[in-house]
Order: sequence, then C-alpha cells, then structure tokens
Amino acid sequence: MKPLVVIAVLVGALGEVSQTFPAWYHRGWLRLLREGDGCGPCHMEHCPVPTNCRAGTVLDLCGCCPECGNIEGQICDLDQGSNFYGHCGDNLECHLDVDDIKSGEIPEPQCVCKSEEMVCGPDGRTYENICQFREAYAEKGTNSSIKHKGPCKSAPVISLSPQDTQNFTGNDVIFGCEVSAYPMPHLEWKKKGNKMFLPGDDAHISIQARGGPQRYSVTGWLQIQGIRKSDEGVYVCETKNKYGFAYSSAKLEVIDDSSSFHDIPRSWMTSDNADYGDSFDSVEEEEEVVEHTSSGDYAK
Repeated sequence: MKPLVVIAVLVGALGEVSQTFPAWYHRGWLRLLREGDGCGPCHMEHCPVPTNCRAGTVLDLCGCCPECGNIEGQICDLDQGSNFYGHCGDNLECHLDVDDIKSGEIPEPQCVCKSEEMVCGPDGRTYENICQFREAYAEKGTNSSIKHKGPCKSAPVISLSPQDTQNFTGNDVIFGCEVSAYPMPHLEWKKKGNKMFLPGDDAHISIQARGGPQRYSVTGWLQIQGIRKSDEGVYVCETKNKYGFAYSSAKLEVIDDSSSFHDIPRSWMTSDNADYGDSFDSVEEEEEVVEHTSSGDYAK
C-alpha cells in the first residue's frame, strides 16, 4: 500500500474514533496533527484569526499564532510546554484539585478564575467573577468594562415565595421565603390584619433566618406549632434594604380535626386515593383512610 494511502486511512480512522470523545479531546488531537512537524519559522501574517473567543486569546505551542484560550471549568494543560488540551484564557489559571488526589480520585486540571470577587456589569447584573463577566460579554460580541467591583446595589427580589397550605388543627406548618439583594436585606413576617411583626409574644410561633444558597441572599421560615383555627389567615413575608421593599404572602387554611372525612377538599386527595370518598367497601376502611390522612404533614 502506498504511503499516502496509509496516511489517509489513518487520518480517517482517527477522525471516526475522535467523534466519540468530547470536543476538547478532538481539538487536542487536531492540534497534535497540525503541530506534529515542529514549529519552524513564525509567519504571523499566515496565522488564522480566531473568533468568538470567550476567554480571550493565547499563543499556540510555538508562541506564534493566537488561538482561543480555554474558559472557566474547561480542562487545561498544567505544563506550559504541552498544548494538548490548551491553555487558560484571560484572568484564568490551570488548577489541579489536591483534595481529589487525597480522596483517591484521578483529577483533571481545570481553568479557574484568579479572582473570586463578584463584579457589577454595566447592565446592572451581578457576575460571580470577572471571568464570567468577560465570557458573557464576549458571547454578546461586545467589549465592555465592569461598572464596579462587588455586587450591584439593588432592591430586594423574592426568589422563593411562601406557598398556600392547608392542615388539620394540632399539626405544625412552616412557611418559607427566600430573598436576595445587596446590601443584605432584612426579612420579617406579619399576619395580614395585624400591625405587629411575628412572633410577638406568641409562644407557638417561631421565626428563623439564615444566609441563602447564594451569596447576598437570605432564607427565612415562619413556623406555627400545633395550629389552631384562630391561626387561619394570610401570612406576609416582608423584606427591605435602603434601595427598596418587596413582599409576598401565603394563605393558611385550618381544618378542624373533628371534621368528617367527606368535608376534606378533594384537592387534598392524591391520585392514589382520589376515589375513596365515593367507594368505601366498609366503615373500617373509611376509618383507616381518615387516620392515615390526619397523620400527614401537609406543610411540606
């Protein structure tokens, strides 16, 4: 078989096999094939112009032509003399997680942002770091500067509202409310019709709050233990900071535990027991279902 035919067959086979690998692996093999003959003289006028580089450009292995740098979270080459996976772009560095090595896992180096500080974009949106900001604006095809370091100052936004709920007297219920803003917002609870904030001097009502899942967010809970008919009503989550105010509410419906089963709203019934109200075979079966329904916690 002629040498040219052998080379063509090998390249074709590599192309078919590489399609089963991730895009970064495919690019690595193409880079090796392209640079297999060594660097040679650098003629920058012959360099292809990279486009849509979300993390800026870096020089290729020969230090001649620019190519797209790897973005945050992408696998990279720790060795600067290697260029299989590629090198990290602007404001990024190739990092190997030592904790993965200690746990016995085989880690892969990834590009991480050199700064973990949040930044505020000119669009009023907060970005987790400068790398995500640069990437977002590169995708838009625009070149822009950050508005300032740190999160954008904003009025509170409720990302998780309390939900309407129904339950029997004597059970416990919990309302949740999640809000984000900068500066950090203050979160309080009220019952509609009352001017005082909860819990007041009511021992069976308690309030809790902690930092939310995201930075500059707060999650709050209102818990009512052993609910009574007098607890029925609308509960309001109120939040504010120096830039604004927001609120959201939810309704609590309390059903007297002495009510008959047939008084329970059909919306309470799941698909498994939706027809029980009309088709009990015996009194014992009805009493068993009532006992099971009464013991459930419908606050969740």
